[in-house]
Amino acid sequence: MTAVKKRTNRALMSAKDKTAQAVCALLLAVGLLISATEVQASSRIKDIVTFEGVRDNMLVGYGLVVGLNGTGDGLSNGHFTKQSLLSMLERLGVKPTEEGLDSDNVAAVMVTANLKPYARQGSEMDVTVSALGDADSLMGGTLLVTPLIGADGEVYAVAQGQLAVGGFTAQGNAETVTKGVPTSGRIANGAIIERELNFEMAEMDDVKISLRNPDFTTARRISQAINAFLGTSASRPTDPGTVHLDIPDGYQGNVVNLLTDIEQLRVEPDQMARVVIDETTGTIVMGENVRISTVAIAQGNLTIRITENQQVSQPGPFAEVGTTTTVDRTTTEIDENEDKKMTVLDDGVSLQELVNGLNALGIGPRDLITILQAIKSAGALQAQIEVM
Repeated sequence: MTAVKKRTNRALMSAKDKTAQAVCALLLAVGLLISATEVQASSRIKDIVTFEGVRDNMLVGYGLVVGLNGTGDGLSNGHFTKQSLLSMLERLGVKPTEEGLDSDNVAAVMVTANLKPYARQGSEMDVTVSALGDADSLMGGTLLVTPLIGADGEVYAVAQGQLAVGGFTAQGNAETVTKGVPTSGRIANGAIIERELNFEMAEMDDVKISLRNPDFTTARRISQAINAFLGTSASRPTDPGTVHLDIPDGYQGNVVNLLTDIEQLRVEPDQMARVVIDETTGTIVMGENVRISTVAIAQGNLTIRITENQQVSQPGPFAEVGTTTTVDRTTTEIDENEDKKMTVLDDGVSLQELVNGLNALGIGPRDLITILQAIKSAGALQAQIEVM
């Protein structure tokens, strides 16, 4: 009996150990799930802000594309193309006459590029080339040397190279097929930077952090996260779109390390309840904080369908009077959508409940736009509507 009791006790202890291990594993899984949910709900500061001085600069230039296979500008109509071609040839030592310029292998273009922050002299960047005149296609063309100018009128880069055009046009006697945009192309690493932007980050005493989506709550959370990391009140929100950061003593002369540490901090950005509507495409985007007060919605469309048919009318057999003729027969159908009933949305319904309630009425995106605007006019929509 003693041996049986010992075996029973060992079995019970083993079962208890397994149960305890299962409970611990379950608690650990729940903890990891909660932690993962919190991490997913937050965003890195670098993903929602921009730092002072770290920005692109737009460049633009005017140039000529040559080598086109008869798809360039018509020089008889494109006066600026002819003038540009004459000026270029004269600079190269060629003196042609206007009567001698009769080519459709040249096109006037605009060249655009974005100068990346802290791009150094001699580095390369991509450029986009777009036709300015009546050229049909830029395929196979080569961009000649084109200075790229900034907003201050200074030349920051020079572009030249073979165009890569994604679109094309094929034309026959009875049909024309066009894919993409053949009058726009791109040159990878087609520009060389000749001038740098003078901005020394290491000598800064303070940094302005700009929010991509200005919001009071988000700005305050960013400031609190930075201060908690640094252990001092070095940052403060100055407006919904800006957080002012004073460089601490430990980071003087080493602003790059400070911003590297700060941009990895995580905060939960807040957002205003907003409904964005694109009436052109019928697209509707609603934030999760959209709420609806108690409101009743009914939507129905009256559809009237009229069908005209012609039928043959003829006299009966052995009739002495009457002729065979055709008569019109009109059929009218009226659909009042009686199967669509009124629905009531309770106070404070969520986005999912709103969508479910409107889908229950069989409402499409076009009608949903009108309904949302009507709910807003009734004062029952606690959100801002933006029409694109």
